[in-house]
Amino acid sequence: MLGSTHGTFTTDLRARVVACGETPGGAVHGVTAVAGDVDVSGRPLHLPVPDLDRFFRPESVAVIGASDAEGRPNTGITRQLLAWAERVGARLVPVHPARTSVFGIDCVPSVGALTEPVDLAVLLVADPLPVIEELAETKVRFAVAFASGFAETGEAGAAAQERLAAAVRRSGLRLLGPNTNLNAFERFREDLEGPAVALITQSGHQGRPVFTLQELGVRLSHWAPTGNEADLETADFLSYFAGRPEVGAIACYVEGLKDGRSFLLAADRAARQGVPVVAVKVGRTETGARTAASHTGKLTGADRVVDAAMRQYGVIRVDGLDQLQDTSALLARARRPLADGVVVYSISGGTGAHFADLATAAGLELPTLHQTKQDELHQWIPEYLNVANPVDNGGHPVGDWRGRKIIDAILADPSVGVLICPITGPFPPMSDKLAQDLVDAAEASDKLVCVVWGSPVGTEDAYRTTLLGSSRVATFRTFSNCIGAVKAYLDHHRFTAAYRSPFDEAPRTPSPSLRKAQALMRPGRRLSEHAAKQLLRAYGIRVPREQLVTSAAAAVRAAGLVGYPVVMKASGAQLAHKTELGLVKVGLTSASQVRDAYRELTDIARFEEIDLDGILVCQMVGRGVEMVVGVTHDALFGPTVTVGLGGVLVEVLNDTAVRVPPFGEREARSMLGDLRGRALLDGVRGAPPADVDALVEVVLRVQRMALELDGDLAELDINPLMVLPRGQGAVALDALAVCR
Repeated sequence: MLGSTHGTFTTDLRARVVACGETPGGAVHGVTAVAGDVDVSGRPLHLPVPDLDRFFRPESVAVIGASDAEGRPNTGITRQLLAWAERVGARLVPVHPARTSVFGIDCVPSVGALTEPVDLAVLLVADPLPVIEELAETKVRFAVAFASGFAETGEAGAAAQERLAAAVRRSGLRLLGPNTNLNAFERFREDLEGPAVALITQSGHQGRPVFTLQELGVRLSHWAPTGNEADLETADFLSYFAGRPEVGAIACYVEGLKDGRSFLLAADRAARQGVPVVAVKVGRTETGARTAASHTGKLTGADRVVDAAMRQYGVIRVDGLDQLQDTSALLARARRPLADGVVVYSISGGTGAHFADLATAAGLELPTLHQTKQDELHQWIPEYLNVANPVDNGGHPVGDWRGRKIIDAILADPSVGVLICPITGPFPPMSDKLAQDLVDAAEASDKLVCVVWGSPVGTEDAYRTTLLGSSRVATFRTFSNCIGAVKAYLDHHRFTAAYRSPFDEAPRTPSPSLRKAQALMRPGRRLSEHAAKQLLRAYGIRVPREQLVTSAAAAVRAAGLVGYPVVMKASGAQLAHKTELGLVKVGLTSASQVRDAYRELTDIARFEEIDLDGILVCQMVGRGVEMVVGVTHDALFGPTVTVGLGGVLVEVLNDTAVRVPPFGEREARSMLGDLRGRALLDGVRGAPPADVDALVEVVLRVQRMALELDGDLAELDINPLMVLPRGQGAVALDALAVCR
């Protein structure tokens, strides 16, 4: 589950598209086909969406290994499946070679003896492989394998899982598992209304907090326990749930992504549909055993890539299961915000100030209410109390007719999209009336009303009946969960309102630069600085005027052509970082300095036993902001692009942002906004503003290079990229490239 590679996924996804006939809207063995076009690197731009209707609502279910013998594990499972089949209106067919009936239902002796079409086969057997091969002849759409002992156990188990996956691919059916459980067949409450949360988990127990949201009045529509994901994976269910009309949000617990590309394609589908995805992502992915030679590789860890990729496609990443349940519940049920402003309303100045500090620090916008609104609120709140935001009512107005008027007045303000009322503890009867007023006001408004019920008891009637009984009030138990969920809610709607799928703009055909670049590649080798700069030139990235020379006399002639002052550097495929070895000479202004520098550089190289392809004599470029731009290859997502503050302290500063191609100009500018040192590009301490447009253009050209050379380029490191003052461009002063 954790070790799938980009290449494996591409082959598998293409096979799935071809199996569907590449016909939009068509379905073969449970998969709905979509257009199968690919990007310039040959990677699919669409994910086939499985038609899982017959998995969750089958007409017929075959239970292989069904039992009614008391004390047997299969008996309890069979009993639960019988109850589930009855609820969904499915016929259940027990399959067992030694029984004539199970729980009074006639038993079929083998898979081959099945005489009617079966939508879902549940495999209660220790080794599902032989059964999968039998099911291939019966045209079963879906199967579930509970058996363990596969990839979760080590190399031998992983090999067994691959044999199982290969059999599934040959069979044409879709498999959930192995190492999954009965969560998909739970009893879901049918008395709850409104948009639902759909749940995807790789560990069944970790989904329990979200499942129990039903007891708080939040509807749950599906639960997909994906297990080891030999076939059906998180991305498949994510794509399917994103198209379900009853699903208001998707909650995920992910231990490892089977393949990054498929996950992003599924997240893209959810973003297009405006369906929020909230995920807990634990564990770490391997970026490869090889130590990265470039700064970029050292700065980009696997989890940073996962985090950046999720944000890039609008997936809301949370840390705890409590945050998963609270955030997904809010996003599923809350209407689109009418404004971004948040008002904190409390009966205590201390509570309001505390909450406002936390909310502001988290990035929520707490606008100061207009003076006319403050004057209106002071009709019911004493003049000495602050009503600018947070709004402090002092307590007494809560207990009478004034309480509702205050809430309505706040919600009527056009700058307010969310009202949050932290109630730190019960104080009946005022807290009872406050809760009821908040519920009544929420029912009459299109704006979001949130309540934090701070009592550790949670048995109070105002909480259990009034607040939880409302489908319009979002109720939380902690300040932090409320703030996090509200921020996710506002961020999600801002994101989807502006979302443009990067896959729609991904290049389909190679640029003229590709052929030039491919001629420069040396498989399995690192390029010298000179060769790496030629690679940049091929993609239109500016480099200094320079010449590669192999004698002191040639160095002097080159300096005259390049123009003094010059920089001289050793150039060789072995050289990753030259400054530390003294192989860079800066600011040379005469022929004698050039001759001396040539001798010194070649002497150091001989002493260090470094093979050189020559000495570079380079134009000395004016000062600007030193940046780093690079490419690395991630095991899950393929090529990634990094930008950050560069120079000799790049690894100390560690101020970088990463994105997964494809992306456009908007995302490239967003990368710069993620940097702590972003202000340097605007000009500080008298320095002129840098040419940000030129920097963005370099990032986009590097991205194009990463896509087109995906199979050839392992790493690229431009450091420093000197970003000159506005209007003067950006120049790659040094570069390192490693070929695959």
